Amino acid sequence: MEYHWVLFSVLLQLTFQTDPDNAFRKTMVFSILTRAGDSASIPCLATDPGVVNLSLEPCHGGALPTGLHYVASLERGMVIFDTQKAFEGCYICTGRLGSAHVKSHHYDLNVRPVPDTAPVIEMREPKRVILTRGQTLTLTCSTTNVNGDIKLKWAAPPGTQPAVENASRILTDPIKHVRSARLYINSVRARDSGRYRCEGQNEKGINSESIWLDVYDRGFIHLTPSDNGTVRVRAGESLSLHVDMEAYPKPHTFTWSFSGQQLRNTSDHVITTQNHQHRYNIVLRLVRLKMSESGVYTFYASNGDASVNQSFSVYVISKPEIVSHEGPVDGQVRCVAKGYPAPQITWYYCEQPYMRCSHQMNATQEEQDIVTVTLLSPSFGKTEVESRLNITTGRFHTLECVATVEGEQAYTLFSISERTVPHELFTPLLIGFVSAAALLCVILIVLFYKYLQKPKYQIQWKVIEGIHGNNYVYIDPTQLPYDHQWEFPRDKLRFGKTLGSGAFGKVVEATAYGMSKADTVMTVAVKMLKPSAHATEKEALMSELKVLSYLGNHMNIVNLLGACTVGGPTLVITEYCCFGDLLNFLRRKRETFFCSKLGDDSYYRNVMLQRGTATAGDSRNGYVDMRPSVTGVLPNGFSSEKRRSMRKAGGSSSEPDVVSEMLHEDGLSLDTEDLLSFSYQVAKGMDFLASKNCIHRDLAARNILLTQGRVAKICDFGLARDITTDSNYVVKGNARLPVKWMSPESIFECVYTFESDVWSYGILLCEIFSLGSSPYPGIPVDSKFYKMIKEGYRMDAPEFAPSEMYEIMRSCWEADPFKRPSFSKVVERIEKQLSDTTKHIYLNFSSKFPVTIGPQGTSVDQGTQNANVLRLNSVGSGNASTQPLLASASDDVFLEEMGTRLRVHRV
Repeated sequence: MEYHWVLFSVLLQLTFQTDPDNAFRKTMVFSILTRAGDSASIPCLATDPGVVNLSLEPCHGGALPTGLHYVASLERGMVIFDTQKAFEGCYICTGRLGSAHVKSHHYDLNVRPVPDTAPVIEMREPKRVILTRGQTLTLTCSTTNVNGDIKLKWAAPPGTQPAVENASRILTDPIKHVRSARLYINSVRARDSGRYRCEGQNEKGINSESIWLDVYDRGFIHLTPSDNGTVRVRAGESLSLHVDMEAYPKPHTFTWSFSGQQLRNTSDHVITTQNHQHRYNIVLRLVRLKMSESGVYTFYASNGDASVNQSFSVYVISKPEIVSHEGPVDGQVRCVAKGYPAPQITWYYCEQPYMRCSHQMNATQEEQDIVTVTLLSPSFGKTEVESRLNITTGRFHTLECVATVEGEQAYTLFSISERTVPHELFTPLLIGFVSAAALLCVILIVLFYKYLQKPKYQIQWKVIEGIHGNNYVYIDPTQLPYDHQWEFPRDKLRFGKTLGSGAFGKVVEATAYGMSKADTVMTVAVKMLKPSAHATEKEALMSELKVLSYLGNHMNIVNLLGACTVGGPTLVITEYCCFGDLLNFLRRKRETFFCSKLGDDSYYRNVMLQRGTATAGDSRNGYVDMRPSVTGVLPNGFSSEKRRSMRKAGGSSSEPDVVSEMLHEDGLSLDTEDLLSFSYQVAKGMDFLASKNCIHRDLAARNILLTQGRVAKICDFGLARDITTDSNYVVKGNARLPVKWMSPESIFECVYTFESDVWSYGILLCEIFSLGSSPYPGIPVDSKFYKMIKEGYRMDAPEFAPSEMYEIMRSCWEADPFKRPSFSKVVERIEKQLSDTTKHIYLNFSSKFPVTIGPQGTSVDQGTQNANVLRLNSVGSGNASTQPLLASASDDVFLEEMGTRLRVHRV
């Protein structure tokens, strides 16, 4: 596009020629072109000196653009100063001639933009490009300008013959002119090396960017020399070995090896690689080094054209230890110590019996009659040193052998009050003592073995600190903080019946007075240890408390309400779930299950357990007992509408009504929508645990509890289950494991990850849609079972599972853990199958129910200060508060979308 500059400079010495038909002279120029920042003249010259009140107006009327300033003259027309792009448009000159209002022809003002600075050059390639001979070089630079007056060109080193292609385009919003230049050489040679510069020029100046090209005959790897090829580190400390190098092309092999064995990326050997362009930094971090890890560590890299290696000698400094001592025999003692570096052995005499001589002020150091020899001196590892001393006679009673390595000491004592030891050791008395000691050792070993065989209580939930490749680093739960604002007075708990009992502890129903305010009463579940519990079990229960407080609250996990950790045994106070575990709930409902997915307006056959069965009666004050299912008939009046309405509404606020509705709800039968709801809720809960970096490790229907509204909550029974009598836990090694629920990597490699929880979730779905049947029915856990799992055997679809749910199960059972869906994806897939009613009910529970409070005893919402309150939970938030939650027990919560009402009950 070409622009023509028009500059009006009117130097007039004229005589006005009156034209009665036109107050302004006719002109052939109606388009005015100027540059931004310059002045523009509009040649509306008057034909009559009587024209007054000259002014400039837009053709369409209205006000002039903001900032437009001009000077009007009969001789020169209109002069506009400092034109801007915003001034573009159509203008006319107006005035008054006598009583008449006159105006000129219209004039179009066009303003050509001008750049503010020299062009900015953008390069697609890095500052340095490396190629091998015969490869293709392609360099592209580009720039933009406010107008088309922009030039772009490449400058290449002398002797090169690159081809250059130019391209341009115009962007419309805002208007920009884009120029690009592509330089390429089909087959580079060594003489093509050098600096290539892209230069851009506009009205404001010239700017350039350059790239340096290096052409090599073949690929290379250049190691940066290291000054720490030999490293000494104390045992238990961590060490990082760094390798810096430049390479082209990118190496396809990076390996670390130790003593000829390739190292894997594990939590003990963490391998990281960083690169920028052609520079690489590879780090091997050795975590908490052991003495056995002394040796040569070798790094190896290869890219096909070149290969390099670099070795590091790592010496682990160990504490000294006395490995043997003899004497005094025939006036001589012997002391053998080992460590790295070689231990220094010194001898001390003192008068005090059975005390360290080296710590005594009057001790005498022996420096004569000492013979020291090195027995073993490996290249890496501990050096073994022997020292012999001919003891002297005198008043001394004790001789001490002290081995020293880097300030660390080990010692042994000799009693020298008797200078000689008879050689006849095997007297009848000594034989008797030795035999008795041996028998006692055997008995102690047997007792210790039985103690080790006893299952140890430990929390199943694990919180992840970091992920290194396929390896997870767990947080030690004992190191988690505990907020004492969770403390609840012991004297405000009244214990009831036992809900569950195991080898180490039990869960007891209790009534808590003043859990949130002085006048509130709440039924809770309290987890505690039995009096016979050991210190390890006590520590594990405290760890469980810390993990629960760390996780925070969620609708689909059993939430922490409080704890008692001082002034007595540890008590963990959690939510009370009135309908017991999901496994037995499904088995109780097996005979009354209705296999259809119903809407709100569907007809539902009247099916209910007979009055007088244990199902309804036992749900008042405890978890429902584990007992066989019972068949019964619903009394008249309990239709599907009644059943759905009871899910939507929490009932009345009176306690008898609460108990009554619990009885009715437990009596209602089960349909496919219920099974989908359980599956969805558990997936939501597991998605929350995953967001908190928490792995469950024992996800099964027996570890899911149900409470009012058939809300499913994930828990860890831990001490409240006796796994020694539970057939679901199979002895594998020295532990009892739920093998049928475990993923292949957990069974065969002892690896527990988020993906292994997804596998267990698939087994849980099988339990749900088979109404509580055991997985892999009829198949015992033996070598044949392990072989089937390795060969890819998977269960068939459960009897009541929709095809979409079986597809989810199969995806959860992928052999490759990384092909399994995340819990968030599972939630999305199940949510598509839920009815609108179920989704609305869950959404209203999660969005309208919880009200967050602060620390113990303080509520954020002042409107609830005088209301009875109960603890609830937050839903679906990865940032859930770790403090308890409250909601009013007397306030109604309305489901606006459904036109129904939920009322919160006190348990």
